[in-house]
Amino acid sequence: MPETFTSATLLQDRLDTITANTRRLVQAERLAISEQATADLFATGIEDRLLPVGSTAPSFSLPDALTGKPVSSADLLALGPLVINFFRGRWDPYCVTELEAWRDLFPDLRRTGALLVAISPQTNRQNDFTVQQHGLRYPLLADAGAVLAGQYGIGYSLPETSRRYYRSILINIPFNNSGAGYERATEESWRLPLPATIVVAQDNTIAFAEAYADPRVRPEPSEVFKVLASLPLKDSHI
Repeated sequence: MPETFTSATLLQDRLDTITANTRRLVQAERLAISEQATADLFATGIEDRLLPVGSTAPSFSLPDALTGKPVSSADLLALGPLVINFFRGRWDPYCVTELEAWRDLFPDLRRTGALLVAISPQTNRQNDFTVQQHGLRYPLLADAGAVLAGQYGIGYSLPETSRRYYRSILINIPFNNSGAGYERATEESWRLPLPATIVVAQDNTIAFAEAYADPRVRPEPSEVFKVLASLPLKDSHI
């Protein structure tokens, strides 16, 4: 049975447990490569490029993992405020832990009148695997090439050092993102989003936005619930 995540449980505590286990089990030289990659990404200033609160949210129409049909931000916002979780992929234990946290909190979120989607550059097939493996209750949408993430200011291409690192630990990001292996990998297939949580009010303005270059850090769901509680709801039939 999956571990139950409640509003009283801190997401960051669970993420810190992953970090502690990783530091205990992974060779120091491999950890150093990962730590340097995080520092280099932070130094680019990408966190500061995230669209701020009050900005107009980029609209989207992206395919859903289960149906393959496009899901429109305009249609979702007609029903209620929208929580968007950008995640890197099913290969990232931090992302999976966050997705599971929102899975367990999803009934509480729906009671606020809000909706939730998770968006990654993964193929529909990989997103479908994620939904099925982790019992997710909300749509997973495919943002090929992290184009929408780029519109939010948080899309980036992995540098060569990171590409070599992921190959060395057998994480095939190009295959995950495009279905093609390393030998046929395009530049687009090496693009990722910063993990981010964004709340879009029904007037299509951003009410909350946090993203971190360090994938071991995520905003607490309780912060999102506080913002949702402050947002007006338009009449809808949800």
